[in-house]
Amino acid sequence: MTQQPAWGVSFSKYFVIPQRVILAIMGFLAILNAYTMRISLSIAITELVVKKNYTDEGEAAVCPADDLDSDSSSGGDYEWSEELQGLILSSFYIGYIVTHVPGGLLAEKFGGKWTLGLGILSTAFFTLITPIAITEGGSTALIIVRILMGLGEGTTFPALSVLLSQWVPLKERGKLGALVLGGGQVGTILANSLSGVLLDAYDWPVVFYLFGGLGVVWFIIFTLLCYSDPGSHPFIKPTEREYLQREMGSVTRNDNLPPTPWKAILTNLPMIALVCAQIGHDWGFYIMVTDLPKYMADVMQFSIKANGLYSSLPYIMMWIFSISSGFVGDWLMTRNILSITNTRKLMTAIAAFGPAIFMVAASYAGCDRVAVVVLFTICMGLMGAFYAGMKLSPLDMSPNYSGTLMAITNGIGAITGVITPYLVGVMTPNATLLEWRLVFWVAFAVLCVTAVIYCIWASGEVQPFNDPPAVKDYESEERGKKPEKK
Repeated sequence: MTQQPAWGVSFSKYFVIPQRVILAIMGFLAILNAYTMRISLSIAITELVVKKNYTDEGEAAVCPADDLDSDSSSGGDYEWSEELQGLILSSFYIGYIVTHVPGGLLAEKFGGKWTLGLGILSTAFFTLITPIAITEGGSTALIIVRILMGLGEGTTFPALSVLLSQWVPLKERGKLGALVLGGGQVGTILANSLSGVLLDAYDWPVVFYLFGGLGVVWFIIFTLLCYSDPGSHPFIKPTEREYLQREMGSVTRNDNLPPTPWKAILTNLPMIALVCAQIGHDWGFYIMVTDLPKYMADVMQFSIKANGLYSSLPYIMMWIFSISSGFVGDWLMTRNILSITNTRKLMTAIAAFGPAIFMVAASYAGCDRVAVVVLFTICMGLMGAFYAGMKLSPLDMSPNYSGTLMAITNGIGAITGVITPYLVGVMTPNATLLEWRLVFWVAFAVLCVTAVIYCIWASGEVQPFNDPPAVKDYESEERGKKPEKK
């Protein structure tokens, strides 16, 4: 353990909040910023494209129009087809998927601080130049910029996973992990609500300037306050440093790890179960994030203002539930009511079976707007338990390779962000209630099947591949058991 500088010890007296909590808050703001920059285009694009005039409402609408619809926006000047708009919105995930594994490896080798910080900074830069790309290069330039944004943001979750594994003790992992990961819901809420307010008062570029600028501000504060591990932090309080040393066994990052044991990781049964659960969650989550506003508009016929409000309510509930489930999970473990494994399984089951049921139920509520909003809000609220469930499994399974595990699971899961919007479009050509009901039944099946796999084979224990020498010894023993060839 490196010696803490004298000036750092003196400076630490000015901090009331523990450094691990400061890191968690900055991690929360990192994801919040990442989501606002990612999602803001989904709102702004309605002001960019020429608005369509629908003349035949016979098949498009199922429910009567909302009497409160007073939207008078005429849209923008860009004549982009629905297919092109879908490509623009999906292009982000092309880059996002690519940098997950490299981001995890970089964070494990060089520390999560700069891997996370530079990733968010690059995303902020490309967000700031988005208006120039649109005005000068049109849709082609915008697609390129969105791919580059995705490349930067792809390191976010793997780097944060590494940081949390170095900073957060097991008994605090549920609540602090849920706090950090809850930034996605708050970011979604702000991106929807604040973008709407800004677009109503100002021209569309201001959305990108605001969120991109906030990303730069976050980077500056983060680099000044946060470090990759407690051992390298110059102004952490000695008492906190000793506490983390006692609880976690080490306060320094092991940057001399041998090559990543890919075979052991990819053939590990709990790891396969973890990937399955991530696919199921992301399938349901991306349908709600991308297509819930479309369902509210096309099927329920909500006004623009009501659509924005009611589409945000589920994420408010999801954020509240993600935080509370973190506290409940920690309580279950510290009181020895449930093991780590069973706590993760319980939270993951709640986050899968609950949303699956209420999502389908909403499609059977017909045109009862109150019932539909309530059911979707409960649906997304229960999904918040995911952040105290399998989302923390990489930290439990391998502190040394948590970034790689997070990269693999999140990267594979993010593929559904490309697949589901296209599949929904194919399944709902007329945007009728019956077509959407089938979409929700498919999501029901995916959520339930993947959750069952996780509940059977998942583990919250440290896996053998966390210690590569142990893996080699095991493989040697296995080879020794095989009969020699004659």
